[in-house]
Amino acid sequence: MHDTPPPPYFAWQRWLPGLATLLHYQPAWLPKDIAAGLVLTTMLVPVGIAYAEASGVPGIYGLYATIIPLLAYALFGPSRILVLGPDSALAAPILAVVVQYAASDPQRAIAIASLMALVAGAFCVIAGLLRLGFITELLSKPIRYGYMNGIALTVLISQLPKLFGIKVDSQGPLRDVWNLIQALLAGNGHWPSFIVGAGSLVLILLLKPFKRIPGILIAVVLATLAVSLFNLDQMGVKVLGQLPQGLPSLVFPWVSDIDLVEVVLGGIAVALVSFADTSVLSRSYAARLKTPVNPNQEMFGLGVANLASGLFQGIPISSSSSRTPVAEAAGSKTQLTGIIGALAVTVLLLVAPNLMQYLPNSALAAVVIAAALGLFEFADLKRIFHMQQWEFWLSFTCFVGVAVFGAIPGICIAVAISVIEFLWDGWRPHYAVLGRVDGTRGYHDVKRYPQARRIPGLVLLRWDAPLFFANAEQFQNTVLAAVDESPTPVQRLVIAAEPVTSIDITSADMLAELDRALEARGVELQFAEMKDPVKDKMKRFELFEHMGEKAFHPTVGAAVDAYLADTGIDWKP
Repeated sequence: MHDTPPPPYFAWQRWLPGLATLLHYQPAWLPKDIAAGLVLTTMLVPVGIAYAEASGVPGIYGLYATIIPLLAYALFGPSRILVLGPDSALAAPILAVVVQYAASDPQRAIAIASLMALVAGAFCVIAGLLRLGFITELLSKPIRYGYMNGIALTVLISQLPKLFGIKVDSQGPLRDVWNLIQALLAGNGHWPSFIVGAGSLVLILLLKPFKRIPGILIAVVLATLAVSLFNLDQMGVKVLGQLPQGLPSLVFPWVSDIDLVEVVLGGIAVALVSFADTSVLSRSYAARLKTPVNPNQEMFGLGVANLASGLFQGIPISSSSSRTPVAEAAGSKTQLTGIIGALAVTVLLLVAPNLMQYLPNSALAAVVIAAALGLFEFADLKRIFHMQQWEFWLSFTCFVGVAVFGAIPGICIAVAISVIEFLWDGWRPHYAVLGRVDGTRGYHDVKRYPQARRIPGLVLLRWDAPLFFANAEQFQNTVLAAVDESPTPVQRLVIAAEPVTSIDITSADMLAELDRALEARGVELQFAEMKDPVKDKMKRFELFEHMGEKAFHPTVGAAVDAYLADTGIDWKP
């Protein structure tokens, strides 16, 4: 029965979860989805514009990157609740590439950002098809904290000049701060812009604890009314201006005279950050709503949404930790909420594009700064510092890397540190010589239990890591040292191999060499509790036949019993 292939529509449900939801849509959900979509629209517009501006492209493209991805994710995304669009966490890596190659040309800027969206989308789609949804797990929590804290600081710094009404050419986070200070000391700050932006920021932060109050919308509307009523734009307060009327067209982005390698690396960095955020958010809501999580389909849906954004003049997108809760609080039931929101933004662009022409840039900067402040993580890092300081300092190193060198080198530093951290744990793993402790079942570390009894002529050694090229030599040295340090002449050495989850060619050759070296000393090398997949590898590497079936025991106890039976030593477990 299990071999019977499922009906064809099951395949559609796998790749088009939105259609699967539609097949089982309940009429009672419709009013709630419509209401939630309209409420969501009040945040989609100002936030989409603000994050586009923070990414170095005109605000209209943030709305394009809101409409198209929401429609795409509604079909291909597995989560019923997630809201996608431009995000503050992506602003820094996008801006790092756009600023370098756009030369203050808005058309080049959006072409570069759209190209990054295509790279990010292709990366996510391929990774999803190859079932590589686990790759974001390679970044440990402290490393993610360090990276996101660095991103938050970078985003915050990038918006401070706009808050003061000052134009500063980006030269890296630290130099941007210095240039801003010099500009302020020279009296270049535009204080009406600062008052509008700072007032908006204070209002957003004051209303943030009240989840059902749209603080961002209120702040943006009040700032826009202030500019319009008091003619602040004529006093030098920079405003968004008239938005183009109409919808995005299908355009394949291309820019000459750019470093494609850096664009690709930037797109991959965006993809990693985007999926890391999306996976965390989707898991959180899946646990709350008691629904399953499919990280591979999540990556695929996110990739399709980014591809759609890139092809329709949008920028890279991610899930939103600010807009998703708004949709949930408004009663969202399915992906239809995102579709309603996208259609409402579309109507706005077609019917009333002038509605936001007096929206001040300093208020948009306040929106982004408020979001960046929410990205900082300090409380859990304090806990990590007290529990394990070296992981805290890894996080701090990653933070400094992003803050000093920028977002793109920062993600490379984060990945490099994660790989080093992983290799270090396996390179110098824990190991223990085992003995019998009276009154306690099993065999235990003789260093922790000095009273443990050891079997004469037998060394039991537990190795707590996979065997691979980086620790092969240390394993060999550890085994030989354990034989040399045995209180009695050694006849047999048994490796308690239950923690050994893998073995490679280098370590297999080392085991063959070690077996010969021990045999020359009159010592037999055997294993206990080795997992079947590791045994399969040893058979493939021709070690299993060389050592013989008798060299492998199901448990440590069975290995001890076999040794006692073979040698006739009188020892009671």
